Amino acid sequence: MALALQALVWTLQSPSRAERLLALTGLSVEELRAGAGEPGVLAAILSFLEGHEADLIACAEDLDVRPEALVAARRILESA
Repeated sequence: MALALQALVWTLQSPSRAERLLALTGLSVEELRAGAGEPGVLAAILSFLEGHEADLIACAEDLDVRPEALVAARRILESA
């Protein structure tokens, strides 16, 4: 879950990326705030990154992990 939270912080650091996240996931700002620690919301964040390979790779590089680690984290969160 910690990796997913780091990915969420990374995603929200860019206003345009944050807007795209909300638009594509259908989450409101309030839902994102309330659910930031929930497995389903965190899985949605990672799925969002997977949907745009450039973001997935950039996030992984900035977090010093392999992109596959983010994908694996999403799978774990989805099964939680």
